[in-house]
Amino acid sequence: MKFKYSFIPAFLFVIVLLLAGCQVATQKKAEPSKGRKYNVVAYVAGFRNFDFSTIDVSRLTHINYAFVNIKDGEVVFDSTKIDGKALTPNDLRVLNNLKKVNPDLQVLASAGGWSWSGKFSDAAFSEESRAKFASSCVRLVQKYQLDGIDLDWEYPNQVGAGNTFRPEDVHNFTLMLKAAREELDKAAQTEGKGKHYLLTIASGADATYVKNTELGELQKYVDFINIMTYDFYNGLHKVTGHHSNYMPSANPELDMNSVVNAVDLHLQAGVPANKINLGIPLYGRKWEGVKSVDGKVLFQEAETVGMGIDYADFANDIDQNGFKRFWDETAKAPYLWNPAKKIFISYEDEASIGCKTEYLKSKGLAGVMFWEYCADRQNELQKAISKGLGK
Repeated sequence: MKFKYSFIPAFLFVIVLLLAGCQVATQKKAEPSKGRKYNVVAYVAGFRNFDFSTIDVSRLTHINYAFVNIKDGEVVFDSTKIDGKALTPNDLRVLNNLKKVNPDLQVLASAGGWSWSGKFSDAAFSEESRAKFASSCVRLVQKYQLDGIDLDWEYPNQVGAGNTFRPEDVHNFTLMLKAAREELDKAAQTEGKGKHYLLTIASGADATYVKNTELGELQKYVDFINIMTYDFYNGLHKVTGHHSNYMPSANPELDMNSVVNAVDLHLQAGVPANKINLGIPLYGRKWEGVKSVDGKVLFQEAETVGMGIDYADFANDIDQNGFKRFWDETAKAPYLWNPAKKIFISYEDEASIGCKTEYLKSKGLAGVMFWEYCADRQNELQKAISKGLGK
């Protein structure tokens, strides 16, 4: 990490103290990670102007390509422009070529996402539509020589980005996954040689998501679940807050979400610990025009909502350029504050990642997922993840 030399000793001392505090918070010493292989799932966005051939796959186990779409009830590659960038299936060829560097790497296509989840409900609605959807999953993975498919439905029985939704989604999502699992297994059996196609999902982190899914039942059909443990405070909030805090904050009435809460909800719903990946954001949330009240800037009103900002775009501001780093000891989460510009940034750093990786090891979780590879600065946060996992 590029810090001024005079700053390094103090920074490392703080990190040591914070990680010690994280171990106390878990109330259980992490089991030794020797010999344990954790999932490290990287989402990569096809709509970013990024050369995928330069991806460092040495620390990754899986890559989820974002996104493929659902059209006429089928999963298809959609070359529609997102943020001005047209997606291209050549991306998948480039990602598969990365296996020459890391032969154990597995590449999946992720269907849906925030913008393209509008057709999930219709595709899941009937036995016929589910069969059609499942067959298209097989065609997609075989056509592009993928290792599986990830379903990112945002969200069953919720409107999301103006999506079609219905109460039947709750059970139909389970049936959709069952149908997809069966078709993928049939295809793998036909190919032989121990072939197995992965089926995974991205799940919401709050009680509303759990209420509108059958996690305990649907987990039987997936290889693992990537919990989106971020965006707790987001682009809908004109109040500052942590967007990916490990522990509940000191203001639970304002900040109900946390990594611990999300994992507990999944475990209580019947998801085995070894099928859960923690989501870690490689981006922050920025609020402008923040009102400081008695010197407090956390959970305060702002003129803007929490806008997404890549870690690479503000990493140079950590304890520099008028910004000061603060640590919320209760939530185990960092934030930046610039009093002159009245800017607040909630983000992830090595200390908070260390807390989360110690926690996931103590709980026996499968590993981590992060969004999104291109947002990092020189892979700094990814290196922190690997360090935390003992790699």
